[in-house]
Amino acid sequence: MIPRGFEALSAGPMLNAYPDSMGGTLGDIVQFLQKPELKDIFQAFYILPSLFNTDLDRGFSVIDYNLNEMLATPADLNALGELGIAFKFDFILNHASVLSHPFQDILAKGGASEYKDFFINWNAFWDGKGQMHLDGYIQPDPELIKDMFFRKPGLPILMVRMPDGQEVPYWNTFYQEVRYPRLDAQDLMRVTTIQYGAAQALADQINHALDAGMKPADLDFGRFESHRKAVVEFLESQRKYLGQMDLNIQSPLVWDFYADTLHKLAGYGAQIVRLDAFAYAPKKPGEKNFLNDPGTWDLLEHVRQLADQEQVHLLPEIHSRYEEKIHEKIAAQGYLTYDFFLPGLVIDAFERQTSSLLKKWIQDIQEKGLRTVNMLGCHDGIPLLDLKGLLSDEQIDQLIQTVVRRGGYVKDLHGAKNLYYQVNATYYSALGEDDQKLLLARAIQMFMPGKPQIWYLDLMAGKNDHAAVEKAGPGGHKEINRTNLSLAQLEAALHQPVVIQQLELIRLRNTCPAFGFDAELTVLPSDDHELKMRWQRQGHTATLDANLKTYRYRIQTN
Repeated sequence: MIPRGFEALSAGPMLNAYPDSMGGTLGDIVQFLQKPELKDIFQAFYILPSLFNTDLDRGFSVIDYNLNEMLATPADLNALGELGIAFKFDFILNHASVLSHPFQDILAKGGASEYKDFFINWNAFWDGKGQMHLDGYIQPDPELIKDMFFRKPGLPILMVRMPDGQEVPYWNTFYQEVRYPRLDAQDLMRVTTIQYGAAQALADQINHALDAGMKPADLDFGRFESHRKAVVEFLESQRKYLGQMDLNIQSPLVWDFYADTLHKLAGYGAQIVRLDAFAYAPKKPGEKNFLNDPGTWDLLEHVRQLADQEQVHLLPEIHSRYEEKIHEKIAAQGYLTYDFFLPGLVIDAFERQTSSLLKKWIQDIQEKGLRTVNMLGCHDGIPLLDLKGLLSDEQIDQLIQTVVRRGGYVKDLHGAKNLYYQVNATYYSALGEDDQKLLLARAIQMFMPGKPQIWYLDLMAGKNDHAAVEKAGPGGHKEINRTNLSLAQLEAALHQPVVIQQLELIRLRNTCPAFGFDAELTVLPSDDHELKMRWQRQGHTATLDANLKTYRYRIQTN
């Protein structure tokens, strides 16, 4: 059965890139896609959220959903539309940047702000359900948080200073940073009775300590101790924040924001809206703060009602273990779902030279009626947690070792890889930088059920960028697979056989009438080291005959 609203959704291939990934601006990508070599290649384009007004996390910390004037214009979107390209955009449900208008209004007006309940006041949320800590936040009763999953050590809070000097904790699941201004002598002379020479010395001393990561209250004032109170108060009154604050979905204003955002994305030409971090948004004391039931599903249904008004399809983004069947539950309620299993399954199939698990997964997709968006590489890593229940822990560990030996990085969550981990690498490097393996992987992807999404760097056979990781510093492991390519590099890549042949495979998927959500896929009998698939629709057929030992394949169409 085709879920609600899917009738008009094309299963054609989708490009995936940041607006500055290919040339430097979205206008450069338009110029590239207008080249004859790219004709009939892509039906859609997933443009990552640095397309919008954002500050951190390469776009996933959104200030507002206006176009980033440094990277894109409405004319760029119109030009892509004229090429027949639909759009997939991100909508981050759980949080917004501290630089967003609602949060800045709270900082300016405190309790008088109309947005005072737009974000989650930690103490109001946990009122009567814990003990007040000396630092001004409630420590929830242990039984109420035992099932909660925090992405970083400690409680997920950021202490925010109100205009009256009061410190208020707000729920902060993801990134946070507090910055203090660099002082000069005149700053200190305005708030103390200190002399100029002493003020210069104290400013240098304080700036050095703040640069080292110390907080104002912990500064050693030495012989200037008499000025501590005034200086600390001045520093705290001037502090600035970076990060993403969790939205309070109990607030009607948040739902107004959701509706306005979906309307704006639809106005840009969105066909698919990817719901990022949706599973963190519903929260209730004593329940899970990630994928709680029924809160998560109630949220999705409410958002879908808004999306239906804008005639856009929702793609909830979530990583979970295969054995948990979350992907099946999402699909059963009529949503698109990500195929996060395919990337690891293809590598495993190549390493063990067996198609058994790929066939099992295809059977799952067909029997459960899943409508998937699949991929090989993406802006994140190669997911491995998701494979639990399809592969044994030992087999997953072997995959990790293989990709790490080929230059990849393992990501785990504050030291607990059994909770969440992935490998960061380009897919080409994960395959040992073997052209034939990449081509076979792409051929398999093009013949998989669902809508294939193609990471721009995979298309160009991009290699692991260790220099970018080193330049990014701690936490920069994802930069290994985010190399920005110039137009000259893209032009040169179009002459590489591995790129030319990938384009042919993608064009076949985009133009051959045998493929589609309403087409019939048959997995044909074959030896274990082979994978044979045939698509049929309205008298048209396309057949893939792949060999997992030689990495060769043959495609026939009629």
